Amino acid sequence: MEVLRTPDSRFEGLPGYPYPPKYLALAGHDELRMHYVDEGPTKARPVLMLHGEPSWSYLYRHMIPIIAEAGYRAIAPDLIGFGRSDKPASLDDYTYAAHEAWLEAFITGLDLRRIILVCQDWGGLLGLRLVARFPERFDAVVAANTFLPSGREPVSEAFLAWQKLSQSIPEFDVGRVIQGGTKTELSKQVMAAYDAPFPDESYRMAARKFPLLVPTTGDSPGALENQKHWGALAKFDKPFLTAFSDGDPITRGADKFLQVAIPGAKGISHTTVKGGGHFLQEDRGPEFAKVILEFANSHK
Repeated sequence: MEVLRTPDSRFEGLPGYPYPPKYLALAGHDELRMHYVDEGPTKARPVLMLHGEPSWSYLYRHMIPIIAEAGYRAIAPDLIGFGRSDKPASLDDYTYAAHEAWLEAFITGLDLRRIILVCQDWGGLLGLRLVARFPERFDAVVAANTFLPSGREPVSEAFLAWQKLSQSIPEFDVGRVIQGGTKTELSKQVMAAYDAPFPDESYRMAARKFPLLVPTTGDSPGALENQKHWGALAKFDKPFLTAFSDGDPITRGADKFLQVAIPGAKGISHTTVKGGGHFLQEDRGPEFAKVILEFANSHK
């Protein structure tokens, strides 16, 4: 497997992101390195914040210090192919199963337990699979603008349009994609920070591939596995909060499904984050962090 590593110089002086790099070599996976931010007390309950497409841990920069200062261990990894993590060079290297296995190796490699999972976009498509498979490692879940598609649900026109666009544009401009999913006007410096992991198109294979990996029909790769995982999630009775934004056309309505389908969501005061787009961490990061802390503190 050919693997690319973004030069460290690309990450110098990023606004609002002072964190020194930390890496974990993923055992059993050609020693691929996964980068992560790890702030707060080492022995505290971990708040595992998973990003999606095509962002990286920079998305959580407004939230990491708030969660760490509240006494939790704030962990924000970069999925393989994103951020400072290693980037396999071929589109064929990226599959739903591979991403799941890489993230599983990260969680077990750090031996994370009593996890409070915060998942958005593909962070949910991967994180909820692991909740289904290893419920003993998770204490609670906060789901934001995400879902676990089984191929049986109707697919929004907004997502189908995005899927088509992602494959047709000659250059995958990550900064512009993030801007398109936010309500906030991003500065040139922030857009450049989202672009930083991807010096040229050869580094963007994971970003290119993710939209195609979402199961949209019953025979899509990953659909059958997710149908099975829903059987496990239907038994997950630990606290489960939905905190979707009010301005995401791609996942709108999925929160209501999760509230009904997952036992742990019953009796929870679910919330809607006002003024947020798809990337609510960028639009309303501090507000979202406070929602997470209130939830976590009330379910110790």
